[in-house]
Amino acid sequence: ATTAAVVDPGPRDASHLTAVREAAEEIGVQVSAVLLTHGHIDHAEGAAAMATSFGCGVRALDPAHRLGALGLAGGDLLDMGDWRLDVIATPGHSGDSVCFSLPHDGSVLTGDTVLGRGTSLVAWPDGLLGEYLDSLRDLRQLLEESASMRLLPGHGPVLGDPIAVVDAYLAHRLARLDEVHELVATGVTEPAAIVEIVYADVPRVVWPAAEMTVRAQLAYLGLAD
Repeated sequence: ATTAAVVDPGPRDASHLTAVREAAEEIGVQVSAVLLTHGHIDHAEGAAAMATSFGCGVRALDPAHRLGALGLAGGDLLDMGDWRLDVIATPGHSGDSVCFSLPHDGSVLTGDTVLGRGTSLVAWPDGLLGEYLDSLRDLRQLLEESASMRLLPGHGPVLGDPIAVVDAYLAHRLARLDEVHELVATGVTEPAAIVEIVYADVPRVVWPAAEMTVRAQLAYLGLAD
C-alpha cells in the first residue's frame, strides 16, 4: 500500500478518527506517521489517539507532543517511500510552528502560519512577532525557489498564488505594527485599548486573539510589560 501521513489530526474526536481510518482504507493507503505543524489543541489533541490507532508515532518539533522516539526539526527531509516531505521551521505563530513542503505536487502545508481566510495571530508570549516576520520571509523565499503552486492551510480553503498570499501577510502585519506604533506615540499603551482602536474592524469574538498579537507587537517594539 502507498504510505501516507496524517497532519494535524485536530481535537480528540472518535468520529473523526473513524472517518480518517475509513478514508485510508477506501483509498488503499497505509498511515505510517502522524505529523504536527504545532502543538495547539485544535491541531494536536487527537494526535496520540490517531497514531495509536494506526500503530505509528507522532512527530512534532516540541518533544511534549511526540509519541515515540522520532521528532521533527527544520531542514528535515522525511522519506515516505514514493514521496518526500520537507520540514520548514516557521516559528512565530507559536514557538514550535513548522510548515511541510511536498515537492512532488507543489504544495506547502502551513498549519496556522498562513490561514485560508483572514490572518494568523501571534500567540504571545510563546509566539514572537520578530520570528513570525522572519518565518514569512523564509517561506516566501522557499516558495520562490521551489515554484510551489498552492498553500494548504490548517484552517480554511486551499490558496493559489502563494507568493502573493505571503506578500499580503507581510504587508498586513507591518501595517498593523505601524498603527500600533503610532498609537503608542500618542500615549495609548494598554493592549486592550489598542485592540479597540486598531482592530475595531474585526468581530469582537476575535479580540482576545488580537490582544495576544498586540502584546507581541508591543514586545517587538520593546514596550512589553
